[in-house]
Amino acid sequence: QVQLVESGGGLVQPGGSLRLSCAASGFTLGYYAIGWFRQAPGKEREGISCMSSSTDYIYYLDSVKGRFTISRHNTKNTVYLQMNSLKPEDTAVYYCAAAPRGCRAYPGQYDYWGQGIQVTVSS
Repeated sequence: QVQLVESGGGLVQPGGSLRLSCAASGFTLGYYAIGWFRQAPGKEREGISCMSSSTDYIYYLDSVKGRFTISRHNTKNTVYLQMNSLKPEDTAVYYCAAAPRGCRAYPGQYDYWGQGIQVTVSS
């Protein structure tokens, strides 16, 4: 059974850090690009980061550049999103998604999705 499971979310104060994990099962993560998306209440889902299967392409949304870092550990079949200097506007449900080989521009182009995990940045 193909599955992506996010973990590591929660409540953090502004300026704090969280590390999200995306664990894959039922397929080999190393053959897939992994994207991280988020969706805040009343807003569309937006892509915030992506790493290609070969790791030679990495994308960050401008608003998270310099604060978020994507990485992957293929032997653990897991991708991570390190989030530092968190801001209240980072509050959203975060999702990971997988697409064969290369990063895709649109959520509909990803084959597999996690269930999402809440990140709340508040004092």
